[in-house]
Amino acid sequence: MPDLPLRIGFVGAGTMAATHAEALLHDGRAQIIAVTDPRTRAAEDFGARWGGTPVPDLDALLGAGLDALYVTSPNVTHVAPVLAALDAGLHVFCEKPMATSLAEAARVHAAVQRSGLVYQIGFNRRFAPVYVATKQMILQGRIEPRWGHVKMNRGELLDPAWVGDPSVTGGFLYESTIHMLDLLRWLLGDLIEVQGHGARSVYPQLDNFALVLRFAGGVSTTLCSSAHATWLFPSERIELYGAHSALVTEELDRVSVTDAPRSLVTIEDVTALTRLEKHGYRVEDAHFLDAALGERPPSPDAEDAYRAVELVEACYRAVTSQERVVLPLSQG
Repeated sequence: MPDLPLRIGFVGAGTMAATHAEALLHDGRAQIIAVTDPRTRAAEDFGARWGGTPVPDLDALLGAGLDALYVTSPNVTHVAPVLAALDAGLHVFCEKPMATSLAEAARVHAAVQRSGLVYQIGFNRRFAPVYVATKQMILQGRIEPRWGHVKMNRGELLDPAWVGDPSVTGGFLYESTIHMLDLLRWLLGDLIEVQGHGARSVYPQLDNFALVLRFAGGVSTTLCSSAHATWLFPSERIELYGAHSALVTEELDRVSVTDAPRSLVTIEDVTALTRLEKHGYRVEDAHFLDAALGERPPSPDAEDAYRAVELVEACYRAVTSQERVVLPLSQG
Protein backbone atom coordinates (compact mmCIF):
# COMPACT_ATOMS: atom_id res chain seq x y z
CA MET A 1 0.00 0.00 0.00
CA PRO A 2 1.48 3.38 -0.95
CA ASP A 3 2.39 5.96 1.66
CA LEU A 4 0.78 9.37 1.96
CA PRO A 5 0.76 11.62 0.13
CA LEU A 6 0.05 9.61 -3.01
CA ARG A 7 2.41 10.65 -5.80
CA ILE A 8 0.39 11.58 -8.88
CA GLY A 9 1.39 12.22 -12.49
CA PHE A 10 -0.71 13.72 -15.28
CA VAL A 11 -0.83 12.92 -18.99
CA GLY A 12 -2.48 16.00 -20.45
CA ALA A 13 -2.49 19.50 -18.99
CA GLY A 14 -5.83 20.89 -20.15
CA THR A 15 -9.07 21.83 -18.46
CA MET A 16 -9.83 18.43 -16.98
CA ALA A 17 -6.28 18.08 -15.66
CA ALA A 18 -6.70 21.38 -13.81
CA THR A 19 -10.11 20.27 -12.49
CA HIS A 20 -8.70 17.07 -11.01
CA ALA A 21 -5.57 18.79 -9.74
CA GLU A 22 -7.69 21.26 -7.77
CA ALA A 23 -9.82 18.45 -6.33
CA LEU A 24 -6.76 16.37 -5.40
CA LEU A 25 -4.98 19.22 -3.67
CA HIS A 26 -8.16 20.10 -1.80
CA ASP A 27 -8.33 16.50 -0.56
CA GLY A 28 -4.84 16.72 0.90
CA ARG A 29 -3.79 13.10 0.37
CA ALA A 30 -2.06 13.58 -2.98
CA GLN A 31 0.98 15.37 -4.32
CA ILE A 32 1.36 16.14 -8.02
CA ILE A 33 4.85 15.03 -9.02
CA ALA A 34 5.04 15.46 -12.79
CA VAL A 35 3.05 16.31 -15.89
CA THR A 36 3.52 15.78 -19.62
CA ASP A 37 1.73 17.36 -22.56
CA PRO A 38 2.87 17.82 -26.17
CA ARG A 39 2.08 21.50 -25.64
CA THR A 40 5.13 22.43 -23.60
CA ARG A 41 3.67 25.74 -22.44
CA ALA A 42 0.53 24.03 -21.16
CA ALA A 43 2.60 21.62 -19.07
CA GLU A 44 4.68 24.48 -17.70
CA ASP A 45 1.60 26.50 -16.77
CA PHE A 46 0.01 23.46 -15.12
CA GLY A 47 3.16 22.79 -13.08
CA ALA A 48 3.42 26.41 -11.98
CA ARG A 49 -0.17 26.46 -10.76
CA TRP A 50 -0.74 22.98 -9.36
CA GLY A 51 2.75 21.60 -8.75
CA GLY A 52 4.59 18.92 -10.65
CA THR A 53 7.61 19.01 -12.89
CA PRO A 54 6.95 19.23 -16.63
CA VAL A 55 8.59 16.26 -18.36
CA PRO A 56 9.01 15.65 -22.09
CA ASP A 57 7.12 12.38 -22.59
CA LEU A 58 5.32 9.41 -21.09
CA ASP A 59 8.52 7.45 -20.44
CA ALA A 60 9.88 10.29 -18.34
CA LEU A 61 6.60 10.55 -16.49
CA LEU A 62 6.51 6.83 -15.68
CA GLY A 63 10.07 7.10 -14.36
CA ALA A 64 9.21 9.92 -11.94
CA GLY A 65 8.43 7.71 -8.95
CA LEU A 66 4.64 7.80 -9.14
CA ASP A 67 1.95 5.83 -7.34
CA ALA A 68 -0.83 6.68 -9.80
CA LEU A 69 -1.41 8.25 -13.19
CA TYR A 70 -4.21 10.56 -14.29
CA VAL A 71 -4.93 10.34 -18.02
CA THR A 72 -6.61 13.60 -19.04
CA SER A 73 -5.49 13.79 -22.67
CA PRO A 74 -7.83 13.79 -25.72
CA ASN A 75 -10.19 10.82 -26.13
CA VAL A 76 -8.32 8.88 -28.80
CA THR A 77 -5.05 9.01 -26.82
CA HIS A 78 -6.23 7.23 -23.68
CA VAL A 79 -5.29 3.63 -24.41
CA ALA A 80 -1.48 3.79 -24.72
CA PRO A 81 -0.73 5.66 -21.46
CA VAL A 82 -3.18 3.52 -19.51
CA LEU A 83 -1.58 0.29 -20.73
CA ALA A 84 1.91 1.65 -20.04
CA ALA A 85 0.95 2.79 -16.55
CA LEU A 86 -0.59 -0.56 -15.65
CA ASP A 87 2.52 -2.30 -16.98
CA ALA A 88 4.61 -0.05 -14.74
CA GLY A 89 2.54 -0.98 -11.68
CA LEU A 90 0.65 2.29 -11.34
CA HIS A 91 -2.97 2.83 -10.41
CA VAL A 92 -4.89 4.72 -13.10
CA PHE A 93 -7.60 7.32 -13.22
CA CYS A 94 -8.70 7.80 -16.83
CA GLU A 95 -11.05 10.47 -18.08
CA LYS A 96 -13.84 9.15 -20.25
CA PRO A 97 -13.88 7.28 -22.55
CA MET A 98 -11.84 4.16 -21.85
CA ALA A 99 -11.21 3.93 -25.61
CA THR A 100 -12.92 4.89 -28.85
CA SER A 101 -13.43 1.37 -30.20
CA LEU A 102 -14.73 -1.80 -28.62
CA ALA A 103 -11.57 -3.74 -29.47
CA GLU A 104 -9.32 -1.18 -27.77
CA ALA A 105 -11.64 -1.05 -24.76
CA ALA A 106 -11.37 -4.83 -24.49
CA ARG A 107 -7.55 -4.53 -24.46
CA VAL A 108 -7.66 -2.09 -21.57
CA HIS A 109 -10.26 -4.11 -19.69
CA ALA A 110 -8.13 -7.26 -19.96
CA ALA A 111 -4.99 -5.38 -18.87
CA VAL A 112 -6.75 -4.06 -15.77
CA GLN A 113 -7.94 -7.56 -14.85
CA ARG A 114 -4.43 -8.97 -15.24
CA SER A 115 -2.80 -6.19 -13.25
CA GLY A 116 -4.90 -6.26 -10.09
CA LEU A 117 -4.41 -2.50 -9.95
CA VAL A 118 -6.99 0.24 -9.47
CA TYR A 119 -8.60 1.60 -12.62
CA GLN A 120 -11.32 4.23 -12.32
CA ILE A 121 -13.07 5.91 -15.23
CA GLY A 122 -14.08 9.58 -15.16
CA PHE A 123 -17.88 9.40 -15.08
CA ASN A 124 -18.16 12.27 -12.63
CA ARG A 125 -21.94 12.48 -12.88
CA ARG A 126 -22.28 9.36 -10.75
CA PHE A 127 -20.94 11.53 -7.91
CA ALA A 128 -22.89 14.70 -8.71
CA PRO A 129 -25.43 15.45 -5.94
CA VAL A 130 -28.37 15.72 -8.37
CA TYR A 131 -27.77 12.23 -9.75
CA VAL A 132 -26.86 10.74 -6.36
CA ALA A 133 -30.25 12.01 -5.15
CA THR A 134 -31.93 10.51 -8.23
CA LYS A 135 -30.35 7.13 -7.53
CA GLN A 136 -31.46 7.27 -3.89
CA MET A 137 -35.03 8.16 -4.84
CA ILE A 138 -35.16 5.07 -7.05
CA LEU A 139 -33.63 2.83 -4.37
CA GLN A 140 -36.00 4.20 -1.72
CA GLY A 141 -39.05 3.61 -3.91
CA ARG A 142 -39.99 7.28 -4.35
CA ILE A 143 -40.25 6.37 -8.02
CA GLU A 144 -40.20 3.02 -9.80
CA PRO A 145 -39.22 3.93 -13.38
CA ARG A 146 -41.39 2.41 -16.11
CA TRP A 147 -40.46 4.76 -18.99
CA GLY A 148 -38.26 7.77 -19.60
CA HIS A 149 -36.77 10.46 -21.80
CA VAL A 150 -33.22 11.79 -21.75
CA LYS A 151 -31.50 14.58 -23.61
CA MET A 152 -27.91 15.74 -23.81
CA ASN A 153 -27.35 18.73 -26.06
CA ARG A 154 -24.09 20.41 -26.86
CA GLY A 155 -24.24 24.03 -27.91
CA GLU A 156 -21.69 23.70 -30.71
CA LEU A 157 -18.61 21.82 -31.88
CA LEU A 158 -16.53 24.95 -32.38
CA ASP A 159 -15.07 25.79 -28.97
CA PRO A 160 -12.66 24.26 -28.28
CA ALA A 161 -12.02 23.40 -31.91
CA TRP A 162 -10.92 19.81 -31.25
CA VAL A 163 -14.42 18.75 -30.10
CA GLY A 164 -15.51 18.94 -33.74
CA ASP A 165 -12.75 16.60 -34.93
CA PRO A 166 -13.74 12.90 -34.81
CA SER A 167 -10.08 11.93 -35.23
CA VAL A 168 -9.55 13.44 -31.76
CA THR A 169 -12.87 12.69 -30.02
CA GLY A 170 -13.76 9.38 -31.64
CA GLY A 171 -17.11 10.90 -32.62
CA PHE A 172 -19.76 13.13 -31.08
CA LEU A 173 -21.24 10.43 -28.83
CA TYR A 174 -17.87 9.92 -27.16
CA GLU A 175 -18.03 13.47 -25.86
CA SER A 176 -20.72 14.46 -23.33
CA THR A 177 -23.38 11.98 -24.48
CA ILE A 178 -21.42 9.01 -23.15
CA HIS A 179 -22.06 10.39 -19.67
CA MET A 180 -25.81 9.99 -20.14
CA LEU A 181 -25.44 6.45 -21.46
CA ASP A 182 -23.41 5.52 -18.38
CA LEU A 183 -25.90 7.27 -16.09
CA LEU A 184 -28.82 5.36 -17.59
CA ARG A 185 -27.05 2.05 -17.09
CA TRP A 186 -26.23 3.07 -13.48
CA LEU A 187 -29.80 4.15 -12.75
CA LEU A 188 -31.82 1.58 -14.71
CA GLY A 189 -29.55 -1.46 -15.21
CA ASP A 190 -28.06 -3.11 -18.26
CA LEU A 191 -29.32 -2.30 -21.75
CA ILE A 192 -30.36 -5.07 -24.10
CA GLU A 193 -31.35 -3.22 -27.29
CA VAL A 194 -30.78 0.03 -29.20
CA GLN A 195 -32.64 1.45 -32.19
CA GLY A 196 -32.45 4.90 -33.69
CA HIS A 197 -31.81 7.50 -36.33
CA GLY A 198 -28.98 9.96 -36.87
CA ALA A 199 -28.12 12.80 -39.20
CA ARG A 200 -25.34 15.10 -40.34
CA SER A 201 -27.25 18.33 -39.91
CA VAL A 202 -24.71 21.10 -39.31
CA TYR A 203 -21.31 19.42 -39.01
CA PRO A 204 -19.60 16.88 -41.31
CA GLN A 205 -19.93 14.12 -38.72
CA LEU A 206 -23.12 12.59 -37.30
CA ASP A 207 -24.31 15.38 -35.02
CA ASN A 208 -27.93 14.43 -34.22
CA PHE A 209 -29.21 11.24 -32.62
CA ALA A 210 -32.72 10.08 -31.75
CA LEU A 211 -32.48 6.72 -30.00
CA VAL A 212 -34.72 4.22 -28.25
CA LEU A 213 -33.00 2.25 -25.50
CA ARG A 214 -34.47 -0.90 -23.93
CA PHE A 215 -33.29 -2.20 -20.56
CA ALA A 216 -33.21 -5.72 -19.17
CA GLY A 217 -35.60 -4.75 -16.36
CA GLY A 218 -38.34 -3.76 -18.81
CA VAL A 219 -37.84 0.01 -18.88
CA SER A 220 -37.47 1.84 -22.18
CA THR A 221 -36.21 5.38 -22.68
CA THR A 222 -35.68 7.73 -25.56
CA LEU A 223 -32.40 9.61 -25.87
CA CYS A 224 -32.03 12.76 -27.95
CA SER A 225 -28.58 14.29 -28.40
CA SER A 226 -27.72 17.23 -30.62
CA ALA A 227 -24.41 18.94 -31.33
CA HIS A 228 -25.80 22.32 -32.37
CA ALA A 229 -28.63 23.04 -29.96
CA THR A 230 -27.17 26.14 -28.23
CA TRP A 231 -26.66 26.06 -24.47
CA LEU A 232 -30.30 26.83 -23.65
CA PHE A 233 -30.93 25.57 -20.11
CA PRO A 234 -31.26 22.72 -19.40
CA SER A 235 -28.89 21.24 -21.97
CA GLU A 236 -28.87 18.02 -19.92
CA ARG A 237 -32.07 16.48 -18.60
CA ILE A 238 -33.46 13.14 -17.43
CA GLU A 239 -37.19 12.46 -17.11
CA LEU A 240 -38.30 9.19 -15.49
CA TYR A 241 -41.95 8.18 -15.36
CA GLY A 242 -43.41 5.77 -12.82
CA ALA A 243 -46.94 4.73 -11.87
CA HIS A 244 -48.47 8.20 -11.32
CA SER A 245 -45.04 9.49 -10.37
CA ALA A 246 -42.30 11.39 -12.16
CA LEU A 247 -38.75 12.58 -11.64
CA VAL A 248 -37.01 15.32 -13.62
CA THR A 249 -33.43 16.56 -13.45
CA GLU A 250 -32.29 19.93 -14.80
CA GLU A 251 -28.61 19.81 -15.67
CA LEU A 252 -26.64 19.27 -12.47
CA ASP A 253 -28.60 21.97 -10.64
CA ARG A 254 -31.81 20.37 -9.40
CA VAL A 255 -33.99 17.28 -9.28
CA SER A 256 -37.77 17.32 -8.80
CA VAL A 257 -39.98 14.35 -7.93
CA THR A 258 -43.69 13.81 -7.34
CA ASP A 259 -45.26 10.50 -6.36
CA ALA A 260 -49.01 11.06 -6.92
CA PRO A 261 -51.09 12.74 -9.63
CA ARG A 262 -51.78 15.92 -7.64
CA SER A 263 -49.21 15.75 -4.84
CA LEU A 264 -46.64 18.35 -3.93
CA VAL A 265 -43.33 18.31 -5.77
CA THR A 266 -40.13 17.72 -3.82
CA ILE A 267 -37.18 19.69 -5.18
CA GLU A 268 -33.52 19.33 -4.33
CA ASP A 269 -31.61 22.33 -5.63
CA VAL A 270 -27.79 22.45 -5.52
CA THR A 271 -27.28 25.51 -7.70
CA ALA A 272 -25.27 27.26 -4.99
CA LEU A 273 -22.58 24.59 -4.82
CA THR A 274 -19.19 25.14 -6.40
CA ARG A 275 -18.45 23.50 -9.75
CA LEU A 276 -16.20 20.89 -8.14
CA GLU A 277 -18.99 19.94 -5.72
CA LYS A 278 -21.96 20.23 -8.09
CA HIS A 279 -20.29 18.18 -10.82
CA GLY A 280 -19.06 15.56 -8.37
CA TYR A 281 -15.34 16.01 -8.97
CA ARG A 282 -14.31 16.28 -5.33
CA VAL A 283 -16.09 13.08 -4.35
CA GLU A 284 -14.93 11.33 -7.53
CA ASP A 285 -11.28 12.05 -6.84
CA ALA A 286 -11.60 11.23 -3.15
CA HIS A 287 -13.08 7.88 -4.18
CA PHE A 288 -10.09 7.20 -6.43
CA LEU A 289 -7.64 8.02 -3.64
CA ASP A 290 -9.57 5.71 -1.30
CA ALA A 291 -9.31 2.91 -3.87
CA ALA A 292 -5.59 3.48 -4.46
CA LEU A 293 -5.07 3.27 -0.68
CA GLY A 294 -6.96 -0.03 -0.53
CA GLU A 295 -9.91 1.39 1.39
CA ARG A 296 -12.62 0.54 -1.17
CA PRO A 297 -12.91 -0.85 -4.69
CA PRO A 298 -12.82 1.60 -7.61
CA SER A 299 -16.16 2.70 -9.03
CA PRO A 300 -17.00 3.24 -11.80
CA ASP A 301 -14.47 0.58 -12.73
CA ALA A 302 -13.09 -1.05 -15.87
CA GLU A 303 -16.28 -3.02 -16.44
CA ASP A 304 -18.36 0.16 -16.33
CA ALA A 305 -15.89 1.85 -18.68
CA TYR A 306 -16.07 -1.02 -21.17
CA ARG A 307 -19.88 -1.11 -21.07
CA ALA A 308 -20.05 2.60 -21.83
CA VAL A 309 -17.91 2.17 -24.95
CA GLU A 310 -20.12 -0.76 -25.92
CA LEU A 311 -23.21 1.45 -25.62
CA VAL A 312 -21.71 4.18 -27.79
CA GLU A 313 -20.76 1.63 -30.42
CA ALA A 314 -24.26 0.11 -30.26
CA CYS A 315 -25.76 3.56 -30.90
CA TYR A 316 -23.52 4.14 -33.92
CA ARG A 317 -24.28 0.67 -35.30
CA ALA A 318 -28.03 1.20 -34.87
CA VAL A 319 -27.93 4.54 -36.65
CA THR A 320 -25.68 3.51 -39.53
CA SER A 321 -27.37 0.13 -40.13
CA GLN A 322 -30.94 1.31 -39.44
CA GLU A 323 -31.42 -2.01 -37.68
CA ARG A 324 -32.15 -3.11 -34.13
CA VAL A 325 -28.86 -3.72 -32.28
CA VAL A 326 -28.85 -6.29 -29.49
CA LEU A 327 -26.43 -6.14 -26.55
CA PRO A 328 -23.88 -7.35 -25.65
CA LEU A 329 -21.99 -6.62 -28.85
CA SER A 330 -19.43 -8.77 -30.55
CA GLN A 331 -16.04 -7.09 -31.01
CA GLY A 332 -15.92 -7.94 -34.70
